[in-house]
Amino acid sequence: MRDSSDKTPIWKAIANALRSDLAEGRYAPGDKLPTEAALADRFGVNRHTVRHGISVLVEEGLVRTRRGAGAFVAATPTDYPIGNRVRFHENLIAAGRRPEKRMLALDERAATIGEAQALQIEAGSPVCAYHGLSLADGQPIAVFESLFPILRLPGITAALTETSSVTRALSIAGIDDYTRASTRLTAVRATATHALLLNVGEGDPLLRSSSVNTCAIGKPVEYGRTWFAGDRVTLTL
Repeated sequence: MRDSSDKTPIWKAIANALRSDLAEGRYAPGDKLPTEAALADRFGVNRHTVRHGISVLVEEGLVRTRRGAGAFVAATPTDYPIGNRVRFHENLIAAGRRPEKRMLALDERAATIGEAQALQIEAGSPVCAYHGLSLADGQPIAVFESLFPILRLPGITAALTETSSVTRALSIAGIDDYTRASTRLTAVRATATHALLLNVGEGDPLLRSSSVNTCAIGKPVEYGRTWFAGDRVTLTL
């Protein structure tokens, strides 16, 4: 007869069951797990016991939780190289991921003092502002804003209307090649807007990249700011 002390604790059995669900592909990376109440009904236990089981998966890095949002299957971070030539599509394809960009807004406005300094233009000069969302395998990994000097790149707004690819748009505007002149990385907290677009919690850690790309003669053609979801991207140098 088996001693009752040898029985697997209920919370550990729950962790084992959920771990099997993940291994069998029942939930994909980024998917939200059922609520604690739903899991409590499934296993016939209280929510505290479910929470204990989920905490094991969190410690193992299989699941991540967000206050007020629930538990999500952790995704393997995407390696994203930062070098002389940073190309979104090429970077993700090289990492074995399916790249996608979604345009959120495209408008023309006057450059602020800081933007003008980065682009080496006069403050108030017209810039094209391209706001978008970057995805890997359908999961949002970054929100970005790219600014282009209109007087230096006539036709850039129309080009970006035709294609979501910055490389192709710059080529249409007469820039066949460009390189990364500088990159500045800063840890920031997600705003309400970033949280909504990236499916993270407001205040969650993000990694903000501020960068300048220049053409062959060293003139800035793009000033970009990108907010990466900290747990989905690994920036490599």
